Amino acid sequence: MIRYILSRLLFALPIFLGVITIVFVIVRILPGDPAQAALGDYASPDTVAALRQRLGLDRPIPLQYGGYVAGLVRGDLGKSLITGAPVRDEIAHNLPYTLQLTLLALIIGALTGVPVGVMNALTRNRLPDSIGRVVSLFGLSVPAYYLGILLILLFAIELRLLPAVGAGDLTSPGDTVRHLILPAATLGLVMAAAVARFTRSTVLNTLGQDFVRTARAKGLQPRVVTIRHTLRAALIPIVSLAGLWSIALIGDSVTTEIVFARPGLGSMMVGAMLQRDYTSLQSVMVVYTAFVVLINLATDLAYGFVDPRIRY
Repeated sequence: MIRYILSRLLFALPIFLGVITIVFVIVRILPGDPAQAALGDYASPDTVAALRQRLGLDRPIPLQYGGYVAGLVRGDLGKSLITGAPVRDEIAHNLPYTLQLTLLALIIGALTGVPVGVMNALTRNRLPDSIGRVVSLFGLSVPAYYLGILLILLFAIELRLLPAVGAGDLTSPGDTVRHLILPAATLGLVMAAAVARFTRSTVLNTLGQDFVRTARAKGLQPRVVTIRHTLRAALIPIVSLAGLWSIALIGDSVTTEIVFARPGLGSMMVGAMLQRDYTSLQSVMVVYTAFVVLINLATDLAYGFVDPRIRY
């Protein structure tokens, strides 16, 4: 397995380098001068030129690219053009908020979507199946940011049960969880809708297989047939979908952090875009790319635990 992990990481290096290159080129072909944006509209041309020279923005693009890649190899993500603080420290501050939001949303989506999908498949074309399909279709049709606003109106403003904005005090687990419930539910429910519909389709296909009919003919209990034979055989495509949605959740976390005014990598990225902070924007994209690579690797490794026939 270690050899497989190393080969996948080596295979991911060209992808990682390609994404970094694309992001580097895009942020530099955008109109505007980051030095001018950092100093303001009333800065003198000499001051702007001095800042460009200090930041290395006056150098040719290939030299800037080489210096950027060399810094990444050393683990140096540079300094923010706006605050002057090391970007690595800012990412270390914001990363826990995004991780806790994404992980809890993934747990909510999986623990809600899979049981609902199985129940819909087992009650095909009956009332529970119809209700589940309508609700899941509604979940797929509503954008995450709009669902977040609806949850704020209901649970924070009307019922006053949960806080609407902020991330709470990280030193207080109870306060952190209260601030995390609504944004995580926003992402998790959208994911649950997709997982439920996909699980229903996969389980229905598996129920028609010969080995399931054989298990029933042997007189096994329906619960055993469903869990041990049907659901286990249907888990591989479900795990693939969960991996894809994990990547999608990272993207949706950007808008969710904005709606709930939470700190995180998404809020940091939007702020960097608005302030034309090239260094911070590039570094956040590097972290997102690393997430995608690691999630794909974790998904591949999960296949081996779900299906014992898969060996690495």
